[in-house]
Amino acid sequence: MISTYKLSKTYKENTVLNIDALEIPKGQSFGLVGNNGAGKTTYFSLLLDLIQPSTGSIKSNNIQVNESEDWKPFTAAFIDETFLIGYLTPEEYFYFIGELRGQNKSDVDALLAQFSDFFHGEILNQKKYLRDLSKGNQKKVGIVAALIGNPEVIILDEPFANLDPTTQIRLKQIIKDLAQKQGVTVLVSSHDLTHVTEVCERIVVLEKGQIVKDLETNPETLKELEAHFANATVLTEV
Repeated sequence: MISTYKLSKTYKENTVLNIDALEIPKGQSFGLVGNNGAGKTTYFSLLLDLIQPSTGSIKSNNIQVNESEDWKPFTAAFIDETFLIGYLTPEEYFYFIGELRGQNKSDVDALLAQFSDFFHGEILNQKKYLRDLSKGNQKKVGIVAALIGNPEVIILDEPFANLDPTTQIRLKQIIKDLAQKQGVTVLVSSHDLTHVTEVCERIVVLEKGQIVKDLETNPETLKELEAHFANATVLTEV
């Protein structure tokens, strides 16, 4: 589904991402972890054609994302609150995204009804602009908006940050259902190793822009990741 080949991103003389090859099959829940500056957001930005690669390419469903826009109809993402439109209410934003993805108002309403427990009565019918919502509630809006239109690929950058525990638990089930029941390719980056091992069947670790581990998730994966990052901390201190 998503093929990365000899991809790099360099700013002046600083290479922030350098991935020789990475294949993410359709329907996989894929996790990307690493410390700050590891290259996670850079990779997502390249996948969404927000920045241009220095070398190499990413193809999504055989479409090279920096040469064609044909990947956009089946791809959705929420990276941060800059993806939102602050002067709209949540309802206005959901309907706007629905129009972009060929969904009418009733289609959008039917989807939103499935996430009433995710919203906790704090999103819809509150007569608030998106810019006035808390960071956590803005994230809820962005995540659900990414589900509109039945995308085949969904990209979520740090989706668990700023969410309360109840919402985190619900989000984990949403991500699992997308991949396991609907065959959606879900890419998640997170600093929370527990959450990412619970929802992702495969996890890649980035360090200084390079892949250092590529793991199929199993009962020992969390311990392996914790040991890896603990060792990295020791090496940094030395």
